[in-house]
Amino acid sequence: MKRYILSLDQGTTSSRAILFDLEGKTLGVGQREFSQHFPKPGWVEHDAEEIFQTQLDCIHDCLKKAGVDSSEIACIGITNQRETTVVWNKKTGKPVYRAIVWQCRRTQDLANELRNESDEFRNKTGLVPDAYFSGPKIKWILDNVAAAKDAANKGELLFGTIDTWLLWKLTGGKVHATEPSNASRTMLYNIKEMSWDKNLLARLDIPQVMMPEVKPSNHNFGLTDKNVVGFEAQITGMLGDQQAALFGQACLKPGMTKCTYGTGGFLLVNIGSALKLVPGLLTTVAWQIGSQAPTYAIEGAIFIAGAAIQWLRDGLGIIENSAEAEALAKSIDTNEGVYFVPALVGLGSPWWNSDVRGTIVGITRGTGKAHFVRAAVEAMAYQVKDVAEQMKAHELAITELRVDGGATRNEFMLQFQSDLLKVALTRSGQVEATAWGAASMAALGAGLIDKPEQIKDSWADDRSFAPKNDLSQDYAGWRQALKGAFAASGTDMPCQTKAKAECH
Repeated sequence: MKRYILSLDQGTTSSRAILFDLEGKTLGVGQREFSQHFPKPGWVEHDAEEIFQTQLDCIHDCLKKAGVDSSEIACIGITNQRETTVVWNKKTGKPVYRAIVWQCRRTQDLANELRNESDEFRNKTGLVPDAYFSGPKIKWILDNVAAAKDAANKGELLFGTIDTWLLWKLTGGKVHATEPSNASRTMLYNIKEMSWDKNLLARLDIPQVMMPEVKPSNHNFGLTDKNVVGFEAQITGMLGDQQAALFGQACLKPGMTKCTYGTGGFLLVNIGSALKLVPGLLTTVAWQIGSQAPTYAIEGAIFIAGAAIQWLRDGLGIIENSAEAEALAKSIDTNEGVYFVPALVGLGSPWWNSDVRGTIVGITRGTGKAHFVRAAVEAMAYQVKDVAEQMKAHELAITELRVDGGATRNEFMLQFQSDLLKVALTRSGQVEATAWGAASMAALGAGLIDKPEQIKDSWADDRSFAPKNDLSQDYAGWRQALKGAFAASGTDMPCQTKAKAECH
């Protein structure tokens, strides 16, 4: 019996491949960073060909480190940065433009227009119209790349989020498909009818022929091309990264909640098969298994979490590596009134304001690099608290939170988060929760496990954090800093109540 599952975890700053056994043990990891392109302020792009090449390299690095022959791979799962958009020529296989990354803000004017126009996008897709999502990015490419619109209308161009791009490349151009957790991030997928919405596509002037076929998350998507990858294996599971983490954290019952702290921060609560819209938050498809009804989630999407630490490292040179952040944050007893609102690409949930910019307040002559670092670490937790407050106001109070992601190595941040939320946090013993979620879905698709509940057996906690400090004054200071950031952008900070329509 083939014993191993290969999980491809394609992220915002690096590609990874992780080999798991059937119990969830990590046997090997390959990781490669790739280039980030910032052609204009607020614009973020990736080279899709470079992404694929780094993903291929990761596969071979991973197998080599694990000492496992490719013939022992039972199946492959794919998880990915979600809304990032690739448009390519189906004959040449070449992208017509760089991939436009989920963080890119170039299409915000169009998103604002759609948001003000009607509630159709919101009601059908569960999303707040925003530059974050794929639909406006596709339209931008068709409108701004020479001859792209004509080629699209002739059926010569294909669209995909990164899962679709990788699948198409891995299968040698044979399969153009996606699944609902990724489709639901395009702003073009009707999550009630579970299909591409013709009216939404028409509003953005996007030909439906460009769109991938949507299959269940545990579908057998196809066989890798030996000439491309070097071996053949079935790809039997795909999930967007945050939904994969929800699945990998075994949050399988309604009410179970996880937060992933990576480049951004993503708080998701499983709401089962009943759709619900919450002002300021997103309703998304968590997964769909076979012909079953989809499982939905409410999501708070925070654009900048760990990326704030990366900015302190790469942009300002305040620290040499991210591992320094915890020690520096703990080197002072309080933030001494220094707050960092990391709106480096605007603000996501629950505010959805692209005009707000990064703001640091409370600086004095005594402020040092420890204050900046502590403020960035605390900002991760404050932003999650804002989302949790919005959930609580709409009868989705968090009683326990499972956490994962690179920033959860920072135990100061986790204790701070527990204190802020006044709930217990449990850090997953499965460090690779996102990759394991995709691997588990692939195992389900390949018949290695019979039902999702079996993944609970492989879930274990690493450490728990219980609330022990009252941080109400700290949070009040954050809210004042946030209010100041809104004021600096020339807008008022909306209140988080059910009665206020401006909260969207």
